[in-house]
Amino acid sequence: MAFAELLDRAGGVGLFQALQVFTLFLPSVLVPSHMLIENFSAAVPSHRCWVPLLDNSTAQAGVPGALGPKDFLTVSIPPGPNNEPHRCRRFRQPQWQLLDPNGTATNWSEAATEPCVDGWVYDRSTFTSTFVSEWDLVCDHKGLKPIGQSLYMTGLLIGSFSWGLLSNRFGRKWILNLCCLQVALANIGMIFVSHFFIYCGLRVLSAFAISGIIMTSGMLLVEWTTTRRRAVTMTILGCFYGLGQMALGALAFTLRDWRTLQVAVSTPFFAIFLICWWLPESARWLIITGKPEQGLQELHKVAKINGHKEATKSLTIEVLMSSMEEEMTSAKGRRSVLELFLVPTLRWRTCIMSLVCFSQVTSYYGLVLDLQNLGNDIFLLQVLFGAVDLLARSITAFLLSFLGRRTTLASFQAMAGLSILANKLVPQDPTVTLFLCPDWQTLRTVFAVLGKGCFGIIFSCVSVYKPELYPTSLRKSAAATGNRREVVVTESTSF
Repeated sequence: MAFAELLDRAGGVGLFQALQVFTLFLPSVLVPSHMLIENFSAAVPSHRCWVPLLDNSTAQAGVPGALGPKDFLTVSIPPGPNNEPHRCRRFRQPQWQLLDPNGTATNWSEAATEPCVDGWVYDRSTFTSTFVSEWDLVCDHKGLKPIGQSLYMTGLLIGSFSWGLLSNRFGRKWILNLCCLQVALANIGMIFVSHFFIYCGLRVLSAFAISGIIMTSGMLLVEWTTTRRRAVTMTILGCFYGLGQMALGALAFTLRDWRTLQVAVSTPFFAIFLICWWLPESARWLIITGKPEQGLQELHKVAKINGHKEATKSLTIEVLMSSMEEEMTSAKGRRSVLELFLVPTLRWRTCIMSLVCFSQVTSYYGLVLDLQNLGNDIFLLQVLFGAVDLLARSITAFLLSFLGRRTTLASFQAMAGLSILANKLVPQDPTVTLFLCPDWQTLRTVFAVLGKGCFGIIFSCVSVYKPELYPTSLRKSAAATGNRREVVVTESTSF
């Protein structure tokens, strides 16, 4: 509370805090774009094997008779699991007998087929280019795409460990600017690469920096906001993430080439890198790390922006040291994270919250990175996900006041799980008429959007509830045990 009193003397919440939130608006909006961009840049278009009869006009000219593209497709590509053209195999030789009206569609054997030795032809009606189509990550190579996503998550996890330590050593502002520059350089570099694994390496560097942006932006907002206004500030930050998801859907709908989309979400970080230099460093961090004179300068700067110029005279180094003496002493005597497991009550709380955070991450990413299997219009679905997340985060404060922390968290955890389960139980075969439902795809989309909204409430609830479960001296250690998982979700903020 000591620093909160100093902040009140510097004007409390005023113009500076408004400018700070406005400055962090752009990076917060763009973070979800980098987290979820592979829903579009790695979309798997419809594809089939390249065959001469279909894709070589010279070969078609040598065929006698008037045959159309559909006939050439029938004799060149075997039917797949859903009686559509097979995506990964072709006939070794044209099966002309399949054109016989008295013949049967099964008048061929597996031995008559072969893999796509000459490459693939992709449907470019939705996306002009994705890196899946560019590097042929289909059929026998389709396992490379999830490997790339796993590497990205690894980068986020490593970043969540590293940037917390680095920001405590070098400061929040410096780390934020470094991460913004790293994101810009790594993502711009992706558009020039010609190999998938080089792309994955740059994605890991980008993910590493994205973790830093999430952590340091949240820290700066929290440490420059009074306690009574903190919930409102963090709610606004959470709403920025929802807006970012909506913006990604609209941007991907406009830019159908993956490299162009990559440039659009990356180049703004060069401007963000320059803009964020005006932000003051966390005065609380400066004071606790033995730099009270610099901390006092930052407090004076904030007081002037907030219109409290007289505070520059009343806020002296003596006042600062006397107010922060207890907090500085407490910071020097940090308690080990192991103490969370020595006290039975804290051990029980830590285990439960770790399980909650783990379930959030696995369920959330299984939902938001599977848009192609959730609906036909992935652009609209992405916008709906962002809109429901924005709505959910906006009403979380009211739910916490009305239902309380535990009831809100438990009920929406259960609702999210039921929504995902119901989504999986809905038949994907449009010919099924169970319960006389006219459109199963719409029902699946409704369940997916409902589950996404529940996660928005869950993340906001955890960010408020978890710090309240631990004593002040162990709160930072407790945050470390769960935020390693939460930061991977990108939409939860570590304090």
